[in-house]
Amino acid sequence: MCLIKRITGAALIIGILGGSAHAATVYDQDGTRLDVYGRIAMSIAGGGPVEDDKKNSAEFRNLGSRLGIRAEHNITSDLSAFAGIQWRFNADELSQPGFTEVRHSYIGLASPRWGQVQVGSFDSPYKKRIMVPFDVYRDKGYEFSGSGTQARGDSIAYLTPEIEGFSGFLMAKHFSERGNRLADQSERGSVIATQGGAVYEAAPLRLALGYVEDTLRGGGNGKNIYGATASANLTDMLSGRLGYEYRGDHGVYGGGFKRAGVGASADLGDWELHLDYYHIRPEHSDNSRNAWAAGTHYQLSPQLDFFAELNNADMKSIRSLSDANDNQGHRENLKEDLYYAIGARYNF
Repeated sequence: MCLIKRITGAALIIGILGGSAHAATVYDQDGTRLDVYGRIAMSIAGGGPVEDDKKNSAEFRNLGSRLGIRAEHNITSDLSAFAGIQWRFNADELSQPGFTEVRHSYIGLASPRWGQVQVGSFDSPYKKRIMVPFDVYRDKGYEFSGSGTQARGDSIAYLTPEIEGFSGFLMAKHFSERGNRLADQSERGSVIATQGGAVYEAAPLRLALGYVEDTLRGGGNGKNIYGATASANLTDMLSGRLGYEYRGDHGVYGGGFKRAGVGASADLGDWELHLDYYHIRPEHSDNSRNAWAAGTHYQLSPQLDFFAELNNADMKSIRSLSDANDNQGHRENLKEDLYYAIGARYNF
């Protein structure tokens, strides 16, 4: 199994929008296809950083269980329409309502020749295309910008087809004053946050470079995020990855950061081993931290896999959790143990 996963052609719909290779086709006739997919994931987890007198003992946890429906219709031999919706739910305890959130909801058009356009709520293409080589853990351990960074809601994106190993994307997310319900943002008006990037893939190498406008309305500090990754299959069983991310500093709305990561994965058939190290340094501060993560995954079948993971976020180096953004506070109220998670995922 190739450790660097290529995302080309129709697979863009799965790779960017969060579908599943384990989807069950419930209807496929006259050019129209309907798939149902999802996963149930649970673990026993404990340790990690906590403040004051809170506990970090072991607990039974739901880990991103979800259910989705994806539809596709062939309009012509070179053009198809698609749509999808995905919900999160709690798998480890009774919850009301049963679904806790609509994670994705989108429609779009896809062409092998012209690329793909999609509208709605979906994950950040920046994370799914640029920083994706580091997204190997079931639980904690990924330290770069996440799937919700200036994404998920009121968005439109264009993804190019692959041409001689090159592909790219451009997305815009709209924050409207009409749809704003937060009183403290009532005078900020409409805001558009863009993100974009390019990827080059030529076995055994993958290079990616992108940016995100990290606007205030989307939870950022008004400065751009820039990120780059390089990954390669070093042997048939071993792959390596390098990553770097930077956001400028804003004295009023929040600090910037520099994040560097290096990691490796080993594919031993049914077993996968992962190891990553990060150095994270806030701008204009000496409070850097050194985080690491390690994990092993065992695939019992194409649907069911087991995992055991460790993570040390080194949060004590930035003094306190509640003041991690502005680097104020005190370390004496912070307890940090090695975080661990042992569990299983069933994909369908």
